[in-house]
Amino acid sequence: MKIMRSLASALGTLTNVFINRRTTDALSKLIRVFYTSWVRREFAFCGRDCTFGGFAVLCGAKYIHLGSNLYIGKDVVWEVYDEFRGQTFMPLLSFGDDSSFGDGGHITCINRVVIGNGVRIGRKVFITDNSHGASERVLLDTPPNLRPLVSKGPVVIEDCVWIGEMACIMPGVTIGRGAIVGANAVVTHDVPPYTLVAGNPARMVKRID
Repeated sequence: MKIMRSLASALGTLTNVFINRRTTDALSKLIRVFYTSWVRREFAFCGRDCTFGGFAVLCGAKYIHLGSNLYIGKDVVWEVYDEFRGQTFMPLLSFGDDSSFGDGGHITCINRVVIGNGVRIGRKVFITDNSHGASERVLLDTPPNLRPLVSKGPVVIEDCVWIGEMACIMPGVTIGRGAIVGANAVVTHDVPPYTLVAGNPARMVKRID
């Protein structure tokens, strides 16, 4: 009898966990639906069937163009600046269709960041087309956050690229179609199409024929 009571108690606990999990999942889905309906109106353009997990920071949404069938994760930071301490810019951040951007990712843009179709970007990936100041001695006595923003060129990520978790894509880089960027890679130069790169700085590991 004692064993039966223990089994019944365990079954009751599992049932409660299952019910609570289903309730939590349903609530989370409902919140995402309402949040997506609200935030999509902030962008210059947002296509159909896009889902947003929740931005930690969203700056300059009027310069962001989004395609259809996108998934954007939670705790994402997108910073698109048209002005900084008297400087003015004409920025553009764009995504094609059928792409995803993982939780905790960060994009900063003053020039152009263009992401193609069918691109998968892992969690905590950093993409930037700019930096605080150039590598000039005259600037190094100024606090970094007060230095002028400088772009070395746009970032272009072509179709069907896969970028692993915690990779960094630096200014002036083009990642060719079908390329794979390994986790934790720091990409400072162009990546040819259909290649695998990894490391810091990222180097070609192999060409995928």
